[in-house]
Amino acid sequence: MRISPEIDALITRLARLPGLGPRSARRAALALLQAPETRLQPLMGAMQQAAQTIQTCPECGNLDSCSPCSLCADPQRDGSVICVVESVGDLWALERAGMHRGRYQVLGGVLSALSGCGPEDLNLEGLMKHVEQGAVKEVILALGATVEGATTAHWLQEKLAPYPVIVSRLGHGVPMGGALDVLDEGTLAAAMSSRKAL
Repeated sequence: MRISPEIDALITRLARLPGLGPRSARRAALALLQAPETRLQPLMGAMQQAAQTIQTCPECGNLDSCSPCSLCADPQRDGSVICVVESVGDLWALERAGMHRGRYQVLGGVLSALSGCGPEDLNLEGLMKHVEQGAVKEVILALGATVEGATTAHWLQEKLAPYPVIVSRLGHGVPMGGALDVLDEGTLAAAMSSRKAL
């Protein structure tokens, strides 16, 4: 069956999104196109507004419409505890769990020779600035339980060793090979509660 190039382009672009394959993309495109006034046009408006207003926080690497982000600007958050995560998705997952009231640092990746991500590719400027100023008492390494996550945690532990900070890692609850952004809030809460110093 032949479909119009416009529909094919929509399906192709949707299929590039994480979690959507060609089949799911076709279903999503069909749902959008069958109800353009209630689904497609509001989605287009939300995407256009997000593209114009959302930016990366220069402090922590979070995504928000304000700079610094609402988490960094919140005076109720404990600036002496910084939770280091791989991605914004991991930050959002921890926020859903509601167990961390400190600040965050989004690395933007983990050390990986296969993907070509080295120490210079990690977003560490904000973390190191706060640590060097002596404003940080604890750094929580909330990285996935993967080989790359463990390698990055070990490297960060060594990098932070000269400073008077406690370095801890998420405890029980995070399965080996698991990614934080797919875990439920209960598992994340248990992991955060049972963290221990390295």
